[in-house]
Amino acid sequence: MPAPAANLDLTFQALADPTRRAMVERLGRGPASVSELAQPFAMSLPAVVQHLAVLEASGLVRSEKVGRVRTCRMEPAALSLAEQWIGQRHADWERRLDRLGDYLKQHPQGEPK
Repeated sequence: MPAPAANLDLTFQALADPTRRAMVERLGRGPASVSELAQPFAMSLPAVVQHLAVLEASGLVRSEKVGRVRTCRMEPAALSLAEQWIGQRHADWERRLDRLGDYLKQHPQGEPK
């Protein structure tokens, strides 16, 4: 599998989980420690760390440890690949719908029998 496709798969896999999406949304407001990220969830700290590992593997999140505190931050550039892929699909559908609209204007009563 080519590297961009693999990265895209990891991005969508990471965003498929609602807990990880909530973490990404939180990190969109700024960096946070693992314990800050864990606070709104009814799960163990090791479970939160596993979610963060998936986010880091996808490239969406980067973390660094200073002393005993691990701080996580978003990597906004990692979302650009997914944004480009979605944008291409959107453009494809826009073109198809435009062609359908043109066809319907040319054949208002439907296909002649």
